[in-house]
Amino acid sequence: MGSAGTVTALGSSRMTPAGLARGFLQLDFIVAVWLEFLRSTSETADVWLIHNRFAIHLIAVPTIFVVQAHRVGGLMTDLRQAAMDHLWLHFAAVPESGPVLIERGEGCYVWDTDGNKYLDALAGLFVTEIGHGRSDLANAASKQAETMAFFPVWGMAHPPAAALAKKLAELSPGDMDRVFFTSGGSEAVESAWKLARQYFLAKGEPERMRIIARKTAYHGTTLGALAITSIPPIRAPFEPMLNQLVTHVSTTDQFHCDRCVGPCTLHAADEIEEAILELGPETVAAVVLEPVQNSGGCFTPMEGYWQRVREICDKYGVLLISDEVICGFGRLGTWFGGQKFDYVPDMITFAKGATSGYAPLGGVITRPHIAEAIRAGGDIVWHGITFGGHPVSCAVALANIEAMEAEHIIEHAAAHESLFRQKLETLLEHPIGAEVRGTGYFYAIELMKDPENMVPFTPEEAADLVGRLKPKLLEGGLIARADGRGAPIIQYSPPLIAGPDEFDEIVRISREALDAAWDEMNA
Repeated sequence: MGSAGTVTALGSSRMTPAGLARGFLQLDFIVAVWLEFLRSTSETADVWLIHNRFAIHLIAVPTIFVVQAHRVGGLMTDLRQAAMDHLWLHFAAVPESGPVLIERGEGCYVWDTDGNKYLDALAGLFVTEIGHGRSDLANAASKQAETMAFFPVWGMAHPPAAALAKKLAELSPGDMDRVFFTSGGSEAVESAWKLARQYFLAKGEPERMRIIARKTAYHGTTLGALAITSIPPIRAPFEPMLNQLVTHVSTTDQFHCDRCVGPCTLHAADEIEEAILELGPETVAAVVLEPVQNSGGCFTPMEGYWQRVREICDKYGVLLISDEVICGFGRLGTWFGGQKFDYVPDMITFAKGATSGYAPLGGVITRPHIAEAIRAGGDIVWHGITFGGHPVSCAVALANIEAMEAEHIIEHAAAHESLFRQKLETLLEHPIGAEVRGTGYFYAIELMKDPENMVPFTPEEAADLVGRLKPKLLEGGLIARADGRGAPIIQYSPPLIAGPDEFDEIVRISREALDAAWDEMNA
C-alpha cells in the first residue's frame, strides 16, 4: 500500500474469529464477521477493510490466515487524492488540493481522517436533527433492507411509505393529509409546482402557472426549483434554461427595512398582493415561502405576516406553499413552521431533517382539496421519481420520528432556543457584530463594518471577510456557515440535541475567528 507501520500476524484456521480479534488486533465484531467467512472458505480470499484508522488486510488460504494492519495515513492520502482527482464537490471549485475528509460522527461532533474534531454547528447542512452516530437509525435501515430493499410507489405502495405518510399527516398543521415522496429538497419544490399545475388544470384554470417567491431566497437547484431560487450567482450560468414564470418580492429583513416608522406595516406581505394583481390573479398558481428564510441569514417573519399572506392567497385563489426543507422537523422548535407561526399552507415541502440525514428523503404534504380536484378531474398525477418513497429511507424516517418523540428532542430545542440566542448575542460585543436573528436552533449573526452607524462592508470587503472566516472557523474546530449572499453572516444550525456546553463552544470559536479575521483586515 505504501503506508508506514505494518503489523502482520499468522493464525491457524482452527482459531475462532473472536480469538483472532483479541489476539491479533483487537478488532470489533465487523472484522470478526469477515474472519468467520475467511475461516470457513475453502478458496483463497483477499479482503481490505478500513477500521479505526487502520486499513485491515485479511488474507486466507485453506489453512493459514494473514492479517496485516496498515496505518491509515497513507490510505487516507490516497483517498484525498482520489477525491481531488475524481469527485465533483458541490457548490465548490474544482479542487486543486485534497479536500478535508470527514470520516465519522457522534452526537454533535464529527472527525476528519487526520483525527481533527469539529463541532458540527450546521448539522451537516441543516440535516442531522438527532445527531450523528445513531445505531437505532442505522439498524432500522439494515432491517428494512433485509426485508425489502427497494420497491417504487408507482401505482403500488409498500408498508414503510404508507406508515410514514400517515405519520406525517398526523404531525402536520391543520387538515394536511397526503404525501408525495421525493428523494430530496429540490425535487420536493419542483414536485409541489407540478402538483399545483395539475390542480389548476383539473379546476379548469390552465393559465395559472406563475409563482411568487422572495428575493435572495434559495429553493433548490433542479431547473424548476432554480427558477424559484433568487440568488444571482447560482442562477446566472443557467439563466437561458430557466422559465420566466417566477416573480420575486421583498424579504422579511426587518433590520434593514426603511419603509416602516413605528410598527411594521406588513409591506413585505402586501407586495405579494401587488405582484398578483400586476401579473393577473388568473395566471398565478402559488406563493412559495420559507417559514424563516435561510439565504440572507435567517430572516424571521414580522408579527402577522403569515396570516396576511394566507389571507391574500385565499382572496385570489392562489396556493400557499411552505418550503420547509430546512425549517421542518424541529429546526424551529416545532414539527413545522405553521405550528410556530400559526398558519396552514396548502402544501409543505420537506427533506433534510425527515431522516436526520441517515438516508435521502423528501416530499410534499398536501391538503385534501389538492387530491380531490385531481381525482374529480379524472386524471392521473403525471410525475414520479424512482427513489421517491424508497422503503429504506421511509423506515429510517419512521425511526427518526419515533426517537425524536420518545426522547423529546423538539421539546429540548424549544426549551433551549432562548439560551442559544442569548449566548450568540454576546458576539454583538465584537466591533463588527450587528444583529443576531432567527429562532429555534436556526440563527445568524450579521456583520457590518460599523454597526453603530449602520455602515455595511463594501462587496469587496464582505467577500474578503467571508473568505477569511471560513478557514478560521474550521481551524478552530467549528463547522458553521460564513456566507456572503447578501450581507456577510455566520449561520448556525446545530443538531437539536445541542445544549449549553455546545453553545459556549460555538460562541468561543466564533469570537476567536472574528477576532483573527478582523485583525488581519486591519493590519
